[in-house]
Order: sequence, then structure tokens, then C-alpha cells
Amino acid sequence: MKPSIPFDAARALRLAADTFDIEAQALLGLKARQGDDFPRAVQAMLECEGRVVVMGMGKSGHVGRKVAATLASTGTPAFFVHPAEASHGDLGMVMPGDVVLAISNSGESEELAVLLPVLKRLGVTLVGMTGKADSTLSKHADIVLSCAVEVEACPLNLAPTASTTAQMALGDALAVALLDARGFREEDFARSHPGGALGRKLLIHVHDLMRSGDAVPRVTPETPFTDMLREMTGKGLGFTAVVDGPRVAGIFTDGDLRRLIEKGGDLRQLVAREVMHPRPRLVRDDALAVDAADVMEQHRITSVLVVDADGALVGALNSNDLMRAKVI
Repeated sequence: MKPSIPFDAARALRLAADTFDIEAQALLGLKARQGDDFPRAVQAMLECEGRVVVMGMGKSGHVGRKVAATLASTGTPAFFVHPAEASHGDLGMVMPGDVVLAISNSGESEELAVLLPVLKRLGVTLVGMTGKADSTLSKHADIVLSCAVEVEACPLNLAPTASTTAQMALGDALAVALLDARGFREEDFARSHPGGALGRKLLIHVHDLMRSGDAVPRVTPETPFTDMLREMTGKGLGFTAVVDGPRVAGIFTDGDLRRLIEKGGDLRQLVAREVMHPRPRLVRDDALAVDAADVMEQHRITSVLVVDADGALVGALNSNDLMRAKVI
């Protein structure tokens, strides 16, 4: 719609400031409005043997989708059902034992109201999130959560603004209380977000990324120097492990080679035992990849050898492997 008056930048800034103030006050007002029904709602969702089904129309529906997604990602099985679609078959997704979280600021949404008697007959626990204590939704709900606000941030007091902010915050409060009651941990969050940075840090182990088998350069302590160099260059990792049986006796790296060359002398007469670096940094194959990255950073190295629970060499890992997996 083309504006009928000239744009006023100062007025736009004032309205922005007013919006922040009004919505901040709306959020603070939520604290005084939450009583016994809030922990009752949390307990109902915590003890739910089915799932939490979130419903809402219009802007409340958009909020509901976000609330359902937040609940699901923090340990509470939840999904969103559109009330209008529920009247045409999607109500079959709701089962006895579910908890229905119905969101409506007015509590009079026609599409939602028509479902309330049916939901009651299904035997679900109905939690109403509404701004009107005497609304149809409030009267049908088993538990009522108040998301009432004094005024919308909209200058016309029409467009849902402060009210949807309050709904969103109340949904977040439910999710936070539930994850705390469930003992939800970082590891649990990572399992719900395997593609995220936290998921990569908490789910990827060294054995998922390490080179293994013939890809790991290794020689014995008595391997001639030239054969050791051939093993290093052939595997392309910039080092070779020196093993005595299955166990690691030492390591020889490109850096060790440079230092030997600087000293001079006939290197061809040497064997691995004479030039290796004993007691290299090792990581277990069942360690988190992020812990291996910490070892590399702490000791300023770019590669580590990987051993199993018995101390036998099973692999090798370098910083490029970690970067490809986006662990670092």
C-alpha cells in the first residue's frame, strides 16, 4: 500500500522505542499472571503418555508452530495441528492421553472453538493459553495459562504484537520448565540437533573421523630411516607411528625430519628407534572429536595417534579431518 503521508524517520524511531517498551512491559506482566495452573500444565505435559499437540489460528498459529518445535527439540514430543485442517480429518492425529495446548488470545477463535467439545470427548488434557479469562477456551480448558496484555504495540491496538510476544515467551517458559524437570542435558539437545555445531561437538567421536587400517603410517623401531621416509610420504599425513607390536613406541614427524637435516650427517645409517619422539600425544578412539581438537590446540600439534582401551594403535587423526567434519 502506497503511503499517503511523507515518511517521518523520527516518528519511526519513536514507534520502535514504544514497541520495545510495550512488549517489555507485557513480558514482565506475565510473571504476576502465572499461578498454580503453570506448574499444573508442566506436570501434565511431563506425565503425558502421548504427545503435546499445539493448536492455534492466525498469528497464534504461527506462534504455536514455534512452541511445538521448541518443545520437540528440548525433550517433549510435540507437533502442531492447524485447527481448520483438524475439522477436516487431521483431528485423527490427536489420541487419548495426549495433551492439547490451544493458543488463542481472544479465546473465541471459531475454528478452535468448534473442536473443544470433541477434544473433551477424546479424553485429552486441554491446556488453554489465552488472554481472556472468561472466554470459551477458558471455560472448556482443564488448565488455563494467562497470556493477557494491557495493550498491543500496534498504534491502532489491533495487530497482534505484544500479545503474540507474550504467547511466545509463555511457550518458552513451558519448554524451559519441562527440560529442567526432565533433566535434559547438552547431550540430549545434541541428539535432537545432529546437524548443528553443538551436535557435531557432542556426538562425533574420534573413531568416526580417524584414519585406520593401512591408511595409518607405521614402522617398527628397527625400520631403516629411508624406509621410514617412504612410509611417511606414501601415506601423506606428515608423520609415522613407531610401534612395538600393537603398542605405540614413538612418532616421527616432518618437523623431526627438518631438525635432523639442519644438524647434518648421514641419515641413511639411522633406524626409527634412534630418531623417533618417544611418548607422543595419544587419544582414545572413544573420545569425543572435540577433545582431540583440544589436545592438538593445547600442545600445538596438528596430528594425534589413536589407541583403543588396551593401548593398541588403531588410527590417526589430524586437524584437516576435524575441519572437514566442522568440529573446528
